[in-house]
Amino acid sequence: MLRKTALITGASGGIGLDLAVLAARDGFDCVLIARNEKKLTELKHVLEKRYQIKAYTFAADLSKPDSVSRILSFLEEHELTVDLLFNNAGFATSGRFAEIDPSEDLNSIHVNVVALTELTKRLVPGMLDRGFGRILNVASVAAFMPGPYMSVYYATKAYVLSLSEALASELDGSGVTVTCLCPGPTDTNFFDRAQITLPFKSMPSHLVAFAGYRGTLKGKRVVVPGASNRAMVTFAKFLPRRLLTEVTGRIQNPDQQQQETPVEEFAVSN
Repeated sequence: MLRKTALITGASGGIGLDLAVLAARDGFDCVLIARNEKKLTELKHVLEKRYQIKAYTFAADLSKPDSVSRILSFLEEHELTVDLLFNNAGFATSGRFAEIDPSEDLNSIHVNVVALTELTKRLVPGMLDRGFGRILNVASVAAFMPGPYMSVYYATKAYVLSLSEALASELDGSGVTVTCLCPGPTDTNFFDRAQITLPFKSMPSHLVAFAGYRGTLKGKRVVVPGASNRAMVTFAKFLPRRLLTEVTGRIQNPDQQQQETPVEEFAVSN
């Protein structure tokens, strides 16, 4: 009997790596996508040795326009069908909107929105033909609120949540489900790279991944891991929009941080 296959973007670290481990542990073959080929190769060897599955690696920068077509060609070349799709890769910029290099914000949009949408759109028809598929799109609690000083990142995550909920409704009853994972601050070096200090305790990435993975297999539509994150989302829903924006802006304002730093781009996952 052929094993089912999981494709994970941003698989070289953090939530993506943890999702790959969970899928391999359950006997899924894995297609590991990220920019860092060395880390992917190391992960491939670990998964194959520990779980006796087949892992494939493909180094790709999802900010590049041809990245998804290259991934699809790789799948076709190896005669792979995707049963579980984990759209985990993300990219963000931090700082004042007017001061950030436009190309960096556009890279963020391409990774978080364009590549995610294209990969999902290309793989869903096959899932529908087979009558089975599970899709996990990684957004953030940022999806529920505006985010001054990380404005493009927050906007892209709102898109991911909206798209995921709409697709989940469209595909209801087809055997294909869509889940949106909305974590809060997570221990993946995300905010360290952004040089932002938050008054929240970050959640270990393996716990975030487990919540998303379990929710995906159950076909849940939205997963917000952690009681404090769920409280934050509830708070965001009831607070007046303008006040919510001001609160978020105060937390992320570079002038409020312990150390003034230049505007710097950073990657959520390699």
